[in-house]
Amino acid sequence: MQITAFKQEHLKADAPVLKPGFLVRVHQKIKDVSAEGKEKERIQIFEGQVIATKGGKGMNGTVTVRKISSGIGVERIFPIHSPSIEKIEVVKTSPARKAKLYYTRQGQEAKVRE
Repeated sequence: MQITAFKQEHLKADAPVLKPGFLVRVHQKIKDVSAEGKEKERIQIFEGQVIATKGGKGMNGTVTVRKISSGIGVERIFPIHSPSIEKIEVVKTSPARKAKLYYTRQGQEAKVRE
């Protein structure tokens, strides 16, 4: 009983429904430490295509986002309900034909409906 209450307390109410093929912008809090030892917090934005979701809408829910940066593919896995995630913005909704878009790693174009 106490564990479920704890989980419900930490779930984000504003978490969007994310599906593979969506173009998202993830705002993440990053802590920087200066040379003097001062900690400074800033927001870093990671924009890319959702290629996979795992764990559903629960506490363990994660989303894998992929982008191409300077010709190199970069993937990051974000826990949806993490306190370090400020917000997840859906830029474009175009559902994919498959549940996992891992074939985009080989340079293939994602098959999405416009």
